[in-house]
Amino acid sequence: MKHNNIIIETTADGSATLFVKDLNEHYHSVKGAFTEAQHIYRDCAFLHRSNGNPLRLLEIGFGTGLNAVVTAMAADSQHPIHYISIEKYPVEAQLLSTLAYDTVVDKTLLNAIHAAAWNTPTAITPHFTIEKLQADYLTDTLPNHIDIVYFDAFAPEKQPEMWSEEAFSRLYNTLNPGAILTTYCAKGEIRRRLSALGLIVERLAGPIGGKREILRATKSL
Repeated sequence: MKHNNIIIETTADGSATLFVKDLNEHYHSVKGAFTEAQHIYRDCAFLHRSNGNPLRLLEIGFGTGLNAVVTAMAADSQHPIHYISIEKYPVEAQLLSTLAYDTVVDKTLLNAIHAAAWNTPTAITPHFTIEKLQADYLTDTLPNHIDIVYFDAFAPEKQPEMWSEEAFSRLYNTLNPGAILTTYCAKGEIRRRLSALGLIVERLAGPIGGKREILRATKSL
């Protein structure tokens, strides 16, 4: 269902997140939203996988667009990316405008990403194209030929269906050989589900001041 009673909260690194009262869940880590986006997704996935060739990135949960803008800031001729993000319930534009992310990210890129039309690719820079899809990750057709996955869904205890064996199997089938997936969730059950698909799963150090461990999974070549 659509999430109601969303409020803005400040995380430990000074950047904002959204708190969904009806789920009792935050969009980002309360230990630091900006820090999480940089470490788990930009550094451990995008910059780790980028090799100078245009790649296709799939984000599960566009949310506030923070992961997207942090990635756009790092995209250049050596790190070009087609960034595809799936979101069933986009956050209202008026609420997004009050998050004040422009204090920690490039305001021009942030505004362009938020202004980009849904369900159509939009070139934000010569090296960063965004395609925001208003779709249901669990039932709608997923994009294919994916090289990088940002798996940033709400926690397994809040939305277990997003982390099910069936959902991961559908996602696995979209991946190119050598593709990687990162997520903040390092629970043993999630590691085992990813491993059961044949992915090589690593436990990596989490963000400074944040979670102790995160996961990165790689599809064999």
